[in-house]
Amino acid sequence: MPLIPKSHPRVKSLLIREKLVNGFDNGLVAKEGLLAQGRGEAFDYLLGEKTGKAATYAIKAAAAQLLLAKQPVISVNGNIAALCPKQIVRLSKQIKAKLEVNLFYTNEKRKQAIIKTLKKNGANEILGSKISSSRKLPGIDSARRIVDKDGIFVADVVVVPLEDGDRTMALRDIGKTVITFDLNPLSRTSQTANITIVDNVTRAVDLLINESKKLSKMNQKSLQKIINDFDNKNNLKESIIQIKNNLTRRSKIA
Repeated sequence: MPLIPKSHPRVKSLLIREKLVNGFDNGLVAKEGLLAQGRGEAFDYLLGEKTGKAATYAIKAAAAQLLLAKQPVISVNGNIAALCPKQIVRLSKQIKAKLEVNLFYTNEKRKQAIIKTLKKNGANEILGSKISSSRKLPGIDSARRIVDKDGIFVADVVVVPLEDGDRTMALRDIGKTVITFDLNPLSRTSQTANITIVDNVTRAVDLLINESKKLSKMNQKSLQKIINDFDNKNNLKESIIQIKNNLTRRSKIA
């Protein structure tokens, strides 16, 4: 990894890019995953590269939903394994969720590389690699329709960071509660999920871990009230307003 000065105004963004490049070199990330990162980075720039009020509100609702879940599962792809494997493993342990590898551009070698990385960062059981345990989600034709019978297939709440809209819609159609991280508030994933955290996953996942710890002291009634008070559509509108306000401020400066 080249030396990136800490004083560089884009140091965090550049470090994220390097993590993904290293992830690609180590067989975790698909080439298409690098392109997806570029699109997300553009939206992060529009959001001001910070966690806004809307994202904070969504993180609280997500934490409450996960604490009430009976069978939560976190879906892991190559980008997540490259960007924040340690945090994802910590989150899974905090909310007692299973981890399942699920890929759009799938191949067994890449899947095993992701599993190895997760185990290196403290994961124990990781689902999604046994053919004998595979099941198919209805309403989707991509490789992401293949899920584990003990994981996503029976989950009540599924966390799908950096997701594609098709599977989010398929999961909703069969009654799953879907939580996603998506920097684009206009994407199909954002619009379809139950709870959308419009924030960079490398920032938001730590906040979700901390919020889950905080809310774990609450009773079920209080947690359910947090969820009932959350409106994903309205929250996405707030994220769009955040982008609009950032653009307005920058246009005045220009």
